[in-house]
Parts: sequence; structure tokens; C-alpha cells
Amino acid sequence: MLHHLLRFGLPSICAVCHSWPCAQPLCTACQQRFVPVQPRCAGCALPLPGAALAGSALRCGACLTQPPPLDACFAAVDYAYPWSGLLARFKFQSEPGLAALLGSLMLRSPGVAQAVGGADWLLPMSLSPQRLAQRGYNQALLLAQQLARQGAPQRCRADLLLRVQDTPPQTQQSRAARIANVRHAFAVQPLLASQLAGRSVLLVDDVMTSGASLYSAAAVLRQAGVARVGAVVLARTNSFAPAPETPG
Repeated sequence: MLHHLLRFGLPSICAVCHSWPCAQPLCTACQQRFVPVQPRCAGCALPLPGAALAGSALRCGACLTQPPPLDACFAAVDYAYPWSGLLARFKFQSEPGLAALLGSLMLRSPGVAQAVGGADWLLPMSLSPQRLAQRGYNQALLLAQQLARQGAPQRCRADLLLRVQDTPPQTQQSRAARIANVRHAFAVQPLLASQLAGRSVLLVDDVMTSGASLYSAAAVLRQAGVARVGAVVLARTNSFAPAPETPG
């Protein structure tokens, strides 16, 4: 229902509180309540309580001790109510129209618009052919297309990073198990690898939990000669805890 209203530009209900009419998919009150601007670690996007918003390059202790393979990492919101429910609808209940709302939230997050503008390629986290056939669309690609609309749509490339293993569900797995699970899950399209050498890329995904998938993809891209790898996600879990999600 929501994606039909968005398509034709009609007044809609707020996706969260269901107020009517609403000129935007998310009403002003819900934006103020559920989209707080907070400082996050520049390496893993975890919140940094007490840090000044001006400290955009701050990193948490874990990232200072063991830097992740990402030059920058951004998240728009915490993986909590109401975003966990909206993401479930977006991914598992065939509501791809929510990409417009979720993509707009990502672009409004501090630093994301600049990261999008500075990237040569926006790379959605890829799905295995099996999962893509099951779901019918790649939610990360839909988000990346929303981000690319603000610049050059052709910079959104779903053909450069491939998922070559259909890994088992990661729900309830430990961090170590998640890392092992996706260690060989990604590969660069060999016939297009030359288009990555020396470039700046921005990985796009919906949720970041342990970071295992993003870090694995980043490692593969660096092996292909990518000069700079960043990542932007809609939602970030506040700690490593099992999230109600399946891989991809």
C-alpha cells in the first residue's frame, strides 16, 4: 500500500505512527523522535556516548586497537524500534517501496552525502542467486539506487561485487562464527576487476550487526586494488547481539 502511494506522490500515512494525512512517508514528529543525530565511530558506526557531534573522525577503542578494513563507516539509525520492524517489512514482506524512505534517512545521516559524492562506485552488498530468487529483489541494491539518485545513477554497480557462496543463516551465531561463515562468500567479477583498481567505493547494506559481511567484502575489494573502501548502512546494532535477520 505504502509504495503505491509513494509512487503516485499522494498523501500517505506515516510509516511509523500511521498519522494521516502525511506529506512525507515519515511524519515530522517521528523524524524528531526516532532519527536522533548522534556521534558514531568512524570505523564501525557504533554510537559514541558523550562524544561531540563535531568529532566526525572519532573511533571507538576497539577500532583504535584493531582497525577494521573500512576507511569510513556510516549508519543512519540504531537497529531498534521502529526500524527493525520496517526493515523486516522491506526485506521479508515484499515492500520494496520502502526503499525511498529508508534511502532518504541514510542520505540525511551526517557524512553520508559527502561519502556518496566522493565515491567512484556505490556497491550494494550482493545476494547469492538462491536468495535473490527467493526474495525477488536485493534490498541493498534498492537502497544503493536511492543513494545514487542524488548524483550519477550509473555509479551504482551491482555487477562488480559477487556473492559466490550461499552461506547459512547467521542468526544466533557468535562473532567468530559469523566471520568464518562469510570468509569466502564474496568475489570480484574477474572480467571487470580493472574498473576497481585505484578507485574509491562505498558498500551499501541495510543492517550491520558484527560487520563480518562488510569486512569480508572490503577485504576482497582491497585485494582487487581498490584504494578506498567505505560503507553505509541504514541500521546498526548497538552491540554484538543476535539480530532477527538472515544473511543478505
